[in-house]
Amino acid sequence: MLASQSPARLKVLNAAGIDAEVMVSGVDESAVNATRADTLALVLARMKAEAVANRLRNSERARDHLLIVGCDSVLELDGEIYGKPADADDAIKRWELMRGREGVLHTGHCLIDLRTDTHSEAAASTRVEFAELSDAEIAAYVASGEPLNVAGAFTIDGLGSPFVAEITGDHTNVMGLSMPLVRHLLAAQGVAITDLWRIGARA
Repeated sequence: MLASQSPARLKVLNAAGIDAEVMVSGVDESAVNATRADTLALVLARMKAEAVANRLRNSERARDHLLIVGCDSVLELDGEIYGKPADADDAIKRWELMRGREGVLHTGHCLIDLRTDTHSEAAASTRVEFAELSDAEIAAYVASGEPLNVAGAFTIDGLGSPFVAEITGDHTNVMGLSMPLVRHLLAAQGVAITDLWRIGARA
């Protein structure tokens, strides 16, 4: 079960051979404050996973959804923490700060195993260098609506891909879910990621 409404996270899981159902956590992200970006991302990921786990516990659906993963991403730029932009004007100001510079995308991951009622968690961090966008490119990108729905106001798997000059680290983390980290979190729960592959992916 994926405790996130992010299409990109679901896409990452599916591409890795894992089918997952989505259940939106309903967590109020604005209610959490932290001075460290990776800590904030991890706390929010834990809250999302726990909210969905609490909903599934003692329900018939729990038998079909024994593993729950919650994720949350934030961008760190010059020590400041940025989630999703509030509106189009905020997204434009964000890109005016980001263009031609480097930030760090932090994604918190929390994996809960309902069979043992235990969890494993960690945050992954990836450096992102942004291209030097013109004002016209920023305006067009924000007008597309894409930056309004994602942490950091950018994507690497959509319209924003031409505006990311370089990535240092795990690219799936920038999409919102680090598959190498998920593998380690599963292993900590005694689960091999290959056991979660859909039948067709094993052929």
